[in-house]
Amino acid sequence: MTPQTIEVLRALLDDPATPRYGLDIARQTGLKTGTLHPILARLQRIGLVESFWEDPAEHEDQGRPRRRYYRLTGLGAAQAHQVVARTEASTGRLSALRPRLGH
Repeated sequence: MTPQTIEVLRALLDDPATPRYGLDIARQTGLKTGTLHPILARLQRIGLVESFWEDPAEHEDQGRPRRRYYRLTGLGAAQAHQVVARTEASTGRLSALRPRLGH
């Protein structure tokens, strides 16, 4: 899994029950939307993320484009927890080695 995909999973894990729209996720992760949306589409294809369009009345009232919301599925939340935990464990091991390697 790419570092960018892991960042998207980490962002969605912040509050797994709350749907998030693309620009919100992009702001949190620092990813450009051209990078983010293919990641979300891939995660959706493999069943880790689900998406839905907001109610048209919401965006019309606010005078903005309609948002597509994303959230982790049950399987996605379980897998995301595992991936993030493994990544953090690996990062911790590398950080612990740096002083011994002189970096």
